[in-house]
Amino acid sequence: MTDASATAARRPGEQPLAALGLSAPDLSPADASPHTFPEGGRWRTEIPSCEGPEALAVVLKEASRLDVPIHRISQGSGVWMLTDAEITEMVEATGERDIELCLFTGPRGTWDIGGSTRTDSRGGGLRARGHDAVAGCVEDAIRATELGVKCLLVADEGVLWTLHRAREAGIIPADTTLKVSALIGPVNPAAYAVYEQLGGDSINVPSDLTLDHLTEIRRVSAAPMDMYIEAPDDLGGYVRMYEVAELIRRGAPLYLKFGLSKAPGIYPYGAHMRDLTLSTARERVRRGRLALDLLARHGADGDMAPLGSRLPGKLNRFAIPS
Repeated sequence: MTDASATAARRPGEQPLAALGLSAPDLSPADASPHTFPEGGRWRTEIPSCEGPEALAVVLKEASRLDVPIHRISQGSGVWMLTDAEITEMVEATGERDIELCLFTGPRGTWDIGGSTRTDSRGGGLRARGHDAVAGCVEDAIRATELGVKCLLVADEGVLWTLHRAREAGIIPADTTLKVSALIGPVNPAAYAVYEQLGGDSINVPSDLTLDHLTEIRRVSAAPMDMYIEAPDDLGGYVRMYEVAELIRRGAPLYLKFGLSKAPGIYPYGAHMRDLTLSTARERVRRGRLALDLLARHGADGDMAPLGSRLPGKLNRFAIPS
């Protein structure tokens, strides 16, 4: 790592374009996020779609080989798709390396019998349909945290608020973090602030938000933001690697998520998808190395948050009714 920060980064192609009379407009200091993670640093890393102990082992081995620092590893199929032994193995492996493990909670609308999710409007999307679906998410949350999982991935506003209340009531540990899924991610600053108030500790925004959108969000909320630097095809397939330094400058504190486009979906995962899951897990780490190399070439690889840091800092919450 260099001592340069994202605020002083060299922009891609800056010097040769200036020599050709094609300089870009100066960056405005007013666009920069004033926020950092509580332990310091403006960005953390995340490897998503790590669907079980075998995929986790591949990710950890490849991260060591390519020297890719990892703050968080997340899974998308759900707690219910893992046995207790598998969850325990993942908790232990990530705990040994001080990496946060995040597992998805419960049933979601795209997998149940609701027909509206298959219409052009997608209906309620991944949200938990009915009381029983919310109950399943709570069941998953309690089971996962009892096995040592410290981060839960949520795709429903009601589930988020319920788990935040459960956290405040001591039903799940107070240091559990709640991550809002990209599949319901907010697209404006008002919505982002609402997710923070509902209990979101890390909020995944869609990867098609503009740089100005990130600045708008940062004017109302300091809650950590997650963003796919390369998004899966079902989230648009966007590749924004050359913008990484500016995404950090505008969006900090920011989790850089290293996804993978042009790859089939793997949720819900099973052994029938083993080869694809392991190969894509390995390639996500390589994509992370490519993004980090870009940051280094542009003098923007400083200001990474300390490895092992995971908490979001003090955030704004709605009052919980007594």
